[in-house]
Amino acid sequence: MSSLWRRPGRTGALLYTVLAAAVGSVVTVFSRVQLERQRGRQAIATTLPDGPIIVIANHTSYADGVLLALICRRHGRSLRLLATAGLFRAPLIGRIAHKLGFIAVQRGTSSAATALDEAAQALAAGEAVGLFPEGRLTRHPDRWPERAKTGSVRLALRSDAPIVPIAIEGAHRLVGRKRILRTLLGNIVRRPTVATKVGTPIHVRTLLGLAVGSEASSEQVRQASDVVMARLIGLVEDLRGEVAPHPAGALID
Repeated sequence: MSSLWRRPGRTGALLYTVLAAAVGSVVTVFSRVQLERQRGRQAIATTLPDGPIIVIANHTSYADGVLLALICRRHGRSLRLLATAGLFRAPLIGRIAHKLGFIAVQRGTSSAATALDEAAQALAAGEAVGLFPEGRLTRHPDRWPERAKTGSVRLALRSDAPIVPIAIEGAHRLVGRKRILRTLLGNIVRRPTVATKVGTPIHVRTLLGLAVGSEASSEQVRQASDVVMARLIGLVEDLRGEVAPHPAGALID
């Protein structure tokens, strides 16, 4: 494993704090982000466990990465997000993303596996790593999640870190696929609600009944990925008050 990921130093931590406050204030102008209703800041902060964790979320909006990072921050953790490599090619934003400890994903290339190497290093350093298991914005016409790819489960088996699912509902009203600027301007008045729900940590080895150090078959990895995605979809169902048409995620080409 090559040494690609580096823990953000004091400068990175300070930058994360400043940006989280600034971006959080901006997001508040355009929406109402609701955490689970709990009493007191301390109770909210304990929702996400300490130590290495893999945070996954459903993906309906271009704003999801920012929202997930803010949600985790409000729950007491700084997220090292896996994001498309295109973000890192932007001169200023790319430098900031590196400073924050974010991880570039070269989708559709032979270098895509490098992102999991970096994520494993971040987890070994005790970090919270975030990703969207669908790998793209859902294409389901009613915004239900698609079937997960296997990356989050393979990362969990490799690192023995638990997976924490977080459902996000309403982000599509904040930033949609089209007329983004027009939608944002309208949201200054509408301020749509973005609801969130954090699930119970999932220990993949326990889920599969695997001993530490033992290898999972490709069938087991696929099975675990579907179970984990079903847990996430269950949280989305709770927020929407509806039953998903595809309990483990829609199959869409």
